[in-house]
Amino acid sequence: MATYECASCGMSVNATCGACDAPLVNDILTKDDGSTVQVSRCPNDHGKIKSPMCCGADMACAL
Repeated sequence: MATYECASCGMSVNATCGACDAPLVNDILTKDDGSTVQVSRCPNDHGKIKSPMCCGADMACAL
C-alpha cells in the first residue's frame, strides 16, 4: 500500500479504492511534456489520484 508522508509535520496517509477496497499502489504518471507526477492507483484499474497535500505541499511516497 502506498503511504504518503508530509515532509513538514510527519503526517502520513494510506488509501484504498472506494470501488473495490483494494489498497492503492504508488505509480508515476508521465505527462505529454515528459514531466512526471507521483500518483496512487487502484491495482484493479478503477482509476488513480494525485498525491494528497499537507502543510500546503504535496505529500511524498517512497518508491
